[in-house]
Amino acid sequence: MRFDVITLFPDIFVPFLEQGVNRRAFESQIMQVKLWNLRDYALGQYKRVDDRPYGGGAGMVMMAEPLFQCLSAIRQERGEERLECPLIFFTPTGQRLNHQLVQTWDTKRGAILLCGRYEGVDQRFIDLYVDLMISMGDFVLSGGEIPAMAFLDAIARLQPGVLNSDESHQFDSFHENLDGLLDCPHFTRPEIWQGRGVPTELMSGHHENIQNWRKQQSLIVTKQHRPELLGNSEGRSIPSKSKELKK
Repeated sequence: MRFDVITLFPDIFVPFLEQGVNRRAFESQIMQVKLWNLRDYALGQYKRVDDRPYGGGAGMVMMAEPLFQCLSAIRQERGEERLECPLIFFTPTGQRLNHQLVQTWDTKRGAILLCGRYEGVDQRFIDLYVDLMISMGDFVLSGGEIPAMAFLDAIARLQPGVLNSDESHQFDSFHENLDGLLDCPHFTRPEIWQGRGVPTELMSGHHENIQNWRKQQSLIVTKQHRPELLGNSEGRSIPSKSKELKK
């Protein structure tokens, strides 16, 4: 699986690719990531990649031609059709990134990721060449590098051999094994910390009771923090808040 990243700041990605558990995905070539510096395709003596917006206003707009030249070089190197290698643009106007969208990329061959900067990208380039727009949420970042890293991180941890256990991600929040709900609380040693103990169910050694406790806690956490995720869950038994964490 290969991802080509168009960015004005390729150095931002270096520590992300070289550290943490996701490093295994990139070092093993399970996922390939190639960084393309847009300034290598800039225009004129001053290597311009942006210009003032028509109609006036604050800020600058990324120019279409350098983006087109960079995209053309990537497609030529990859030797793939557009349908095999879509161009993703990270923008607040895009589709909200969620676990279901991440999972759809688990079996694909990769994509080209466009990291915007400044006030935006010339709309003509978007209309002609962008295949999918993705948003991280209802807020604005200084550029698309952080969303691109989040997207790559979410995909990488789904790949076999990246996490210590291939089962780890199967019980993450939003996974189908949890019916798309949030994960339950977790505890580790010591048994007593600052006067607070571990729930007795987790200390029982009874696997069925432990699993039932975790399912119920998942429902409680979801109801408290993300009730919209419950969907058609009227038939589920959700314990009261007072029974959340038995000490």
